[in-house]
Amino acid sequence: MKLADFHIAICGAGPVGQCLALLLCKQGIAADRILLLDAKTSAQAEQDVRSIALSYGSQQILTNAGAWPIKATSIRQIHVSRRGHFGRSLIDCKDYAIPALGYVARYGDIIAPLQRATEQRGVQIKRPATVSALEESDDAVTLTLQDGEKITATIVVQAEGGTFGNQTQKARSVDYQQTAIISHITVSQSVAQRAFERFTEQGPLALLPQEDGYALVWCVRPPSAEQLLGLDDNDFKAALQQAFGQRLGQILTASSRHSYPLGLNAQAQATKRIVTIGNAAQTLHPVAGQGLNLGLRDAKILASTLAETPLQDEFNQQPVAQQVAEQLQFFLKQRQTDRNTTIRLTDSMARIFASAPDGALTQSIFGLGLGLLDIVQPAKKLLAEQMMFGWR
Repeated sequence: MKLADFHIAICGAGPVGQCLALLLCKQGIAADRILLLDAKTSAQAEQDVRSIALSYGSQQILTNAGAWPIKATSIRQIHVSRRGHFGRSLIDCKDYAIPALGYVARYGDIIAPLQRATEQRGVQIKRPATVSALEESDDAVTLTLQDGEKITATIVVQAEGGTFGNQTQKARSVDYQQTAIISHITVSQSVAQRAFERFTEQGPLALLPQEDGYALVWCVRPPSAEQLLGLDDNDFKAALQQAFGQRLGQILTASSRHSYPLGLNAQAQATKRIVTIGNAAQTLHPVAGQGLNLGLRDAKILASTLAETPLQDEFNQQPVAQQVAEQLQFFLKQRQTDRNTTIRLTDSMARIFASAPDGALTQSIFGLGLGLLDIVQPAKKLLAEQMMFGWR
């Protein structure tokens, strides 16, 4: 039986896919037996200016992969509050004896060191390349590219999920009827290294410290999003000021705005030789900024699992196939608690504002709960550790 072209083919060379490739190399899998495929060129990826929140746990994963330091702004405090209601909580890194709760970086600044590291390692990369079909057999998976080329791999990892608005519906799917508006703003009274998560009547409004100001992620219902996107700069700043308040003084500037629809789309799955991770397994609401962080934890655990998996045996194909399937199922079980906990957390917080009318009792109770967090320290510690490290 002919051996597959590669041990592992990773569809998606974003942060999760490339981090997985590097961690596999560290686990002893030969770099030239790992293939990364992505529809974007490396230049396109590095020019992506989207702002991404990385947890402290994700920084540790990227450091272990050899893709840190990066150009990023540290988050040492997170101020969580409810607009117009009593109740707030302040999470501070010094309470947990760590240098930062997380970091804010542009997507391109995260991907650049990953790309350098994978190239230096000798990982095989095909880009731009789009996979049009996957055909799984007992011995391997055949990947057919859009240009007709066929490649075989012992295991295929699907790590390219896209955003909620362009995905096929999965087993667990919720359209929150919310839109995220993103921009970069500057203010008159910034607080160094402090992030703000402000819950408004329509959803969370996050201001993440970045460079000379803050990355804005403002979640509102679609009609409001349409109205806000149609405003000129001055009227948009006024609307944002009204929603956020005066904690940072006056909003001075706001860059061009972009938007995308929000939803939950999750179905963690593995067949005999194909497994999904990152956004391909779960796309989340951006509240608490857990999407990429959950995906990087997927990559970390999958790398350690595959390091213990016999990938190819020229003389004993069937037992190898059985062990591969068993290890992929074992990976799903390992990730089940963290994935389910994170999904429930973000889904519950999103639903409170997506489905409840403005000023509903559930919203008021949530605001009260924020105030109690500073009193009930074990609950606050549990929330902080979930945001930084996931469920361990």
